[in-house]
Amino acid sequence: MPLANHDTSVPVIVDDAKCIAAKGCRVCVDVCPLDVLAIDVTGSRAYMKYDECWYCMPCEADCPTGAVTVNIPYLLR
Repeated sequence: MPLANHDTSVPVIVDDAKCIAAKGCRVCVDVCPLDVLAIDVTGSRAYMKYDECWYCMPCEADCPTGAVTVNIPYLLR
């Protein structure tokens, strides 16, 4: 798999300081209808594994700590 040579942005941002995946939380992963969110291999945080977001926002709405933010593009607001 090729590596990116520049910073990329994804629609779903997870705040590592607020994410409680290390305590067993998987709410954002479980509510995503496209299965684009995952827990990293260390089990310590959630992240977006594919850039295929529909901006449906249940991951942001259901996150118990407010760690998930969905950045909706300007033209879709």
